Amino acid sequence: MNDKIIIFDTTLRDGEQSPGASMNTAEKLRLATQLEKIGVDVIEAGFPAASEGDFEAVSKIAATIKKSEVAGLCRTSIKDVQRAWDAVSCAVKPRIHTFIATSELHMKYKLNMSSDEVVKSAQDAVRFAKTFTSNVEFSAEDGSRSDPDFICRVFEAVIDAGATTVNLPDTVGYAVPEEFYKKIKYVIENTKNIDKAVLSVHCHNDLGLATANTLAAIRAGARQAEVTINGIGERAGNTSLEELVMSLKTRPNFYPFTTGIDTTGIYPLSRLVSMITGIMVQPNKAIVGANAFAHEAGIHQDGVLKNPMTYEIMKPETIGLSSNKLVLGKHSGRHALDSHLKKMGHNLSKEELALVFKKFKELADKKKSVMDEDIEAIVTEGVLQTTDVFVLEYIQITSGTTVRPTATVEIGINGRNVSDTDYGNGPIDAVFNTIIKLTGTKSELLRFSVSALTGGTDAQGEVTVRLREGGLLALGRGADPDIITAGAKAYINGLNRLEYLKAHPVDAI
Repeated sequence: MNDKIIIFDTTLRDGEQSPGASMNTAEKLRLATQLEKIGVDVIEAGFPAASEGDFEAVSKIAATIKKSEVAGLCRTSIKDVQRAWDAVSCAVKPRIHTFIATSELHMKYKLNMSSDEVVKSAQDAVRFAKTFTSNVEFSAEDGSRSDPDFICRVFEAVIDAGATTVNLPDTVGYAVPEEFYKKIKYVIENTKNIDKAVLSVHCHNDLGLATANTLAAIRAGARQAEVTINGIGERAGNTSLEELVMSLKTRPNFYPFTTGIDTTGIYPLSRLVSMITGIMVQPNKAIVGANAFAHEAGIHQDGVLKNPMTYEIMKPETIGLSSNKLVLGKHSGRHALDSHLKKMGHNLSKEELALVFKKFKELADKKKSVMDEDIEAIVTEGVLQTTDVFVLEYIQITSGTTVRPTATVEIGINGRNVSDTDYGNGPIDAVFNTIIKLTGTKSELLRFSVSALTGGTDAQGEVTVRLREGGLLALGRGADPDIITAGAKAYINGLNRLEYLKAHPVDAI
């Protein structure tokens, strides 16, 4: 049996379904490029039938990516399949990924379809997709709670129709490893034509078992794993790419399998996803968390100094985490910055580099040393974000123990500058109130969090906000040596993301 595990990354599709983690086309394209660079086999670029914005993003990714397969997700309807093909048809390696639910619960209450109707719908969709490409994947939604014999029946039917990959998802994160292992084993042993397709799994993390379930499935015979960077995704998220890949790499004696992933790109990509989505990686997150290679206990520190393997089962350099993050200062030139950006995975155009270099110099005048995290923030703010409705131009604050906090703010709205003044309980509240007054927006602030990008008293502050307006959720992020300015940037970034979501509504799925 093949020992190569196909890595199918769905950060741009399922990952984007994290509440508020919507990405614009430029951001998705940047991520797709980096996913291809680290060696991801299949990039699920989006759900083309969901919205015009998703269709546009999938189409642009398909036209750009050359090495990885580019997949478009679709329901088992002729209209959906056609839309998916229209979006990925220009890809060098296109894939159509169609799905329908197969559990009794979903068939009865969601689909209102009989088992025979589900089998026919799945088979018809795959057969139609096959008229466009030989690379067709079928997923049995809620597969972990579906009858095993029915899964075998559906898989046999779609493989006969031309599916080359069949996916058994743990859609609601209900499975446990031993159970999932047995289910995968059963499907392999009882689907007559399973040898004509790759068996895939797609696990969710509702019980914190997504990676464990995926590893169990691989041991049972699955050869494709569907993952996301940082494990982001619907509800509690998905199987984490970094956890799965590093588990296979670190324990080859137990998991004798390989992937095509360049693991040195994992940490930079993790940071990029965090910067773009505004979803911070928890400090104790496996592999990429801030504490993953930190040692507080004296006995641990002593052991690591004598031999890192005493308390580190992998080297930080393996995932692209350098122990020396001090990189550039105010005297660094454009060439040095460009060279370091390339090492970080950012291949910028001449115009983009000029913009980043200008912002880099401005930051270098404010702090002694510019770190990787600072540069990532500059790239995210200056390059990844497309033209925004609202742009912060100016802030002035009056605050103190005996002064009522007052903020004067000037912002650009579609190219026209406006300014005003308002008050608040504190300087940040005053800034937010003024921004609300200027923009006329009606969003609700659900969360406000602050962290430092690097160490030191001159570190940039990073602010993350979560906003809600109507049924829409958006995350906003901003970084600046001045925490109040960082807060204003984050709030305006969140408002711009809400405007993007309003302009690119997603159909009910």
